Amino acid sequence: MTDSELREQSFEIAWNVLERSGDLGDPLAAAHFLLGTIDRMMRKGERRRLLLSNAAIDAYRLRYEPLVLAS
Repeated sequence: MTDSELREQSFEIAWNVLERSGDLGDPLAAAHFLLGTIDRMMRKGERRRLLLSNAAIDAYRLRYEPLVLAS
């Protein structure tokens, strides 16, 4: 698998999970964030597709976790 294919598949997995769970916010911001996370990990040598996608999902959820206000 080429790096481009790995990047694309990892992104697609992360996107689909976030979309199905209802956690996907602004599509453009989400795409930039997910690809940035995947790219950073790939530059460090990571090549496991599920690890790339799961790490991107976790990072996105931590970064864009909605605030819940107590009343």
